[in-house]
Amino acid sequence: MTTAAAKTMTQAWQALCHRDDLVPFSGVAAWIETEEGPAQLAIFYLPGHETELYALDHHDPFANANVIARGIVGDLKGEPVVASPIHKQHFRLADGQCLEDDSIKLRTWPIGFDGDQVMIQA
Repeated sequence: MTTAAAKTMTQAWQALCHRDDLVPFSGVAAWIETEEGPAQLAIFYLPGHETELYALDHHDPFANANVIARGIVGDLKGEPVVASPIHKQHFRLADGQCLEDDSIKLRTWPIGFDGDQVMIQA
């Protein structure tokens, strides 16, 4: 078993917040404890889409600031993205990839609903 596979198997799902805490078609910032330590993340809720919840780093590597949750949510070429509120780089919500710079990718986490409870694997 690879180290990555072993790490994934030990990561636990944890309750993060409630559906009512989310803002449709926008982001909210959250703080979680991971095996590597605390992390700030941005949660995006797109009701009615095939995938409704996304979680990625809140930290914008271009601006060196925690601002991604305040970005503008949109769609580029059929894929949901967030544009950084500072320098406007676009990050795909599905995998965190920066569309303007292939060398930059934000960390993502598995996230979903259990009823109205938001659950994240960290």
